[in-house]
Amino acid sequence: MLRQRAIDDEKLEQPFNMDQFRRLLAYLKPYKKSVIITVLLMFIAAFAGLSGPKLLQVAIDDYMEAGHLVALAIIGILYLVLNLINLLCTRYRVYTMSLVGQKVLYKIRQDMFDHIQKLSFNYYDSRPAGKILVRIINDVNSLGDLLTNGIINVLTDVATLIFVVFFMFSLDVKLALIVMTTMPLMAIVVLGLKNVMRRRWQKVRVKSSSMNAYLHETLAGMKVTQAYTREPETGEIYQELSGEIRSTWLDAVKMNILMGPSIEIIAAIASFLVYFFGIDIVGDVGVLVAFGAYIWRFWQPLSNLANFYNSVLTAMASTERIFELLDTPADIFDHTDAKELPQIQGEVVFENLSFYYEPEKPVLKDINIRVAPGETIALVGPTGAGKSTIVNLISRFYEPVEGRILVDGHDINTVTMDSLRKQMGVMMQDSFIFSGTIMDNIRYGRLNATDEEVMEAARIVHADGFIREMEKGYYTEVNERGSRLSQGQRQLISFARTLLADPRILILDEATSSIDTKTEILVQKGLEQLLKGRTSFVIAHRLSTIRNASRIMVIDDGRIIESGSHDELLELKGAYYKLYRAQYQFLQAV
Repeated sequence: MLRQRAIDDEKLEQPFNMDQFRRLLAYLKPYKKSVIITVLLMFIAAFAGLSGPKLLQVAIDDYMEAGHLVALAIIGILYLVLNLINLLCTRYRVYTMSLVGQKVLYKIRQDMFDHIQKLSFNYYDSRPAGKILVRIINDVNSLGDLLTNGIINVLTDVATLIFVVFFMFSLDVKLALIVMTTMPLMAIVVLGLKNVMRRRWQKVRVKSSSMNAYLHETLAGMKVTQAYTREPETGEIYQELSGEIRSTWLDAVKMNILMGPSIEIIAAIASFLVYFFGIDIVGDVGVLVAFGAYIWRFWQPLSNLANFYNSVLTAMASTERIFELLDTPADIFDHTDAKELPQIQGEVVFENLSFYYEPEKPVLKDINIRVAPGETIALVGPTGAGKSTIVNLISRFYEPVEGRILVDGHDINTVTMDSLRKQMGVMMQDSFIFSGTIMDNIRYGRLNATDEEVMEAARIVHADGFIREMEKGYYTEVNERGSRLSQGQRQLISFARTLLADPRILILDEATSSIDTKTEILVQKGLEQLLKGRTSFVIAHRLSTIRNASRIMVIDDGRIIESGSHDELLELKGAYYKLYRAQYQFLQAV
């Protein structure tokens, strides 16, 4: 039984990378003013919140035993005011940083989406779509807590730690030094756990990515799965992947939850030492009470800082993957001196063109073609001969390894891709339909087209009939990928979309492969209007659809082995003649 490869493991990310962390922080630069104000207010909040134990010490040692009620009332009011200041500053921080964090996430998502639209077919040929989705959605979302709370919280915790140390030493130096003796123990715990936690959270990211990739592939191929009744097998694979995520996540969480209790144990040890030695060192009850409060407030920011480090490690596992995508170079791009391609007539010239995906497996070898404006060139040949590669090179979806392509005398590598592709109409074998109305799908070819122009394009390719029979006509909503439409209907809508773009160069890659014979006759009439006055490249397995082409080129093993009109090639009785006879006999047998 053929078993789908469920897991495509990625390499584990590198340890904490300060350069990437700085790069992430750079996204906060536009909001520097809001961040600075928030930090200043949090310093004020930290000081206000930590003044409480000091006020308590003063109240106990100086006024409580003496019964100074007015002074105690003033201290109580002051304590209340300080807590109110702390509350208002914290509220401002939560609102402001939540807003800033979401704006940063929005910018990162937009940067990633803009970048993936610049990447060539090569990038998508070698990566599952699910893994790309994980980076744009899951990995970006995982930065939310770090950006909205973590970064400001760590500054607040640092301020709190500074103020706590200040207040402890101001109360009693010896007791403060006793607390500091437990710091080496704290360092051992943090350093001992951090590497293990990093590796485990990175593993969670890898497993999650693999599961999402498999899920995307399974959903896209659900019809095949059900047709071959492979639901039990795919269910087992998904259960295995889901189980691996669960187990790796639990392993990571187990290490995370060790941090909090470890710090609490150290804090308890410090408290014991303070009270054990403090009885002999200090005689004031208020000092010991205040010191007890400060001990827990000393360890709390340390605990938060340790948790922040955990959050950073978790986030950096995602950050590295995000920046890896953003740093993937677009191998097809506009050169710095690229010019706008002027309005073209449609002459296309291939000069000594060669191409390969892998050096040891050449796809095209020394192709030389000159196509006059308005000519229709049909490309035929066995699967894998290089027909689709030729038309993909014209649109710069790939770039030649050797040689060049000229359009009206302009090397297409020297002009902008937008100005090139706007004058081309491309209809692929896989007719992609977006979710939305039929009107919107056809208008995708020219967004400023009127409803009448959209309908006229549909009429020319004979799509108007079945569209008007649908419940809302042109405004009927079609599902994702046009699942409620037949393959032939999807191709007709794509055909109308291409026609509406009114291109000077037209590329049809097996555009009629899924249209029935009756519909094909109607489409042929529309094609005559569509091809008129345009330079066209047509790839078709049905040789009957290309009989009227200006030239038919037979491609085999990356070379043009025959070229001529339909009648000329039949008289030659070579490769095209054999293809035509084989197809004719097959149709006769059917």
